[in-house]
Amino acid sequence: MKGVGKGYGKVILFNEHFVVYGIPAIAAAIGNTTVARVEKSDRFELIDNRPETPGYKEEKKEQQKDSMKRILKAMNLDMEKNPVRIILEGDLVAASGIGASAASCVAIARALSEYFNLNLSDDQINSIAYEGEKGYHGTPSGIDNTVATYGGLIWFQRREEGNIFKRINLKEPFRIVIGNTGKVADTKRAVQLVREKKEREKEKFDRLSRDAETLVYEARDALERFDLRRVGELMNENHRMLRELGVSSKELDFLVNLSLENGAYGAKLTGGGLGGNMIALTPEKDLQERVARAIEKEGFQVNKTIIGGV
Repeated sequence: MKGVGKGYGKVILFNEHFVVYGIPAIAAAIGNTTVARVEKSDRFELIDNRPETPGYKEEKKEQQKDSMKRILKAMNLDMEKNPVRIILEGDLVAASGIGASAASCVAIARALSEYFNLNLSDDQINSIAYEGEKGYHGTPSGIDNTVATYGGLIWFQRREEGNIFKRINLKEPFRIVIGNTGKVADTKRAVQLVREKKEREKEKFDRLSRDAETLVYEARDALERFDLRRVGELMNENHRMLRELGVSSKELDFLVNLSLENGAYGAKLTGGGLGGNMIALTPEKDLQERVARAIEKEGFQVNKTIIGGV
């Protein structure tokens, strides 16, 4: 008896951090996934064979244990009575900013559901993965696990009475480059820094939030019209806002500027910031290759992938 499940990696195109405070965000699944396999064992064990940014898995080990406990509790599974071995693999690099933790939570929940014949719906998987995400992020927005579960390009708004998420339809998929700073980011710390800024500089935070809300509606319109030049301009603006929040880093800014110098339509950090990954909008194949080469030449890891194809 075996169980297999997968979760999508993701990028946030607009409004990470602002999304925690009820401002809409836009996120997209990418063409890379984490796969979980569950098999019978005489004791519970989790074997993590995912490719990684060096040090990521070791640094997240305690958070992963906490997350696993939360998933098992949410699924009402007792590993002492029914021990299993969970093996994590796939082509999504375990790194900061691309939804690695959410993808693993979704993959694990789906694999356990199949193994124990629970027949859980996507909505139930999403709820379980949200509980798992608490182990990594404290108070997650819910956006990562939603994209990891359903795929696609998603408009997401956090609401106390229930999160809103809608698919955004694209005319066709488009290419992006993901540049990895190589720095493992602490998302909990980034979220805390933003919270402190909100309390300390309320007027500035409120202004940025209003600007971010105006921007994301314009970005949705540009995506639906498939005006990728405008999408790129808005990505640049969103990165500037995130810098003002204090969640960028010198490595992220370097990769953003390098991408723009090599012709990217737009570029910004993605995810919690303070390290992790950035994304560059590179719709044409030769442009994607050029930007990827420029980043690799500087010694950084890249992922050439698509949005709208999963």
